[in-house]
Amino acid sequence: MKLNSDEQTLAESKILLLYILSKVNKPISHNELLELVTSIVDMNYFYFEQFLLDLLEDNYVYKYKEENSEIYEITEDGKNAIELTIDIIPGIQKLQVDSKFKENMESVKDKFAISAEVTPITEKVFSVRCKIVENSKTIFDLQTDAGSPEQAKQIADNWKTNCINIYPKILELLVGND
Repeated sequence: MKLNSDEQTLAESKILLLYILSKVNKPISHNELLELVTSIVDMNYFYFEQFLLDLLEDNYVYKYKEENSEIYEITEDGKNAIELTIDIIPGIQKLQVDSKFKENMESVKDKFAISAEVTPITEKVFSVRCKIVENSKTIFDLQTDAGSPEQAKQIADNWKTNCINIYPKILELLVGND
């Protein structure tokens, strides 16, 4: 993407970013959004960051912290802005976004995922399954039992928040390198 001082090009790029966010239609992490946008359109990291900052300042996008990630979501003002300005995006570019969106969105979501699932076994026993999936392949899968719903939730929450620290420790213990 080549940008000059042409305000039409700047506006198109912001609307394009907002359009992609509206298609996501759910909260998305910064890294997932960056990867999605750059896989669909020709936009470099610095322009992406500037456009996202502008959209945040204009209250078209909402940002919040969840665990250790920044999460972005389109606001009602952002949805209204898209409805009013969608015609600014050239038809060919909109078609390109629409055709690449689904495949690239799945690819972004599948590349790296951390999950913790809690399943009740009995009234007092709960199974907790902690996983790491990378490039659609499960690289770590651990299942344990918890004695209460509170303990199960604590295990699941701790895994989601601290798996980057927990996973290497478990591997180290399994390998037995003292």
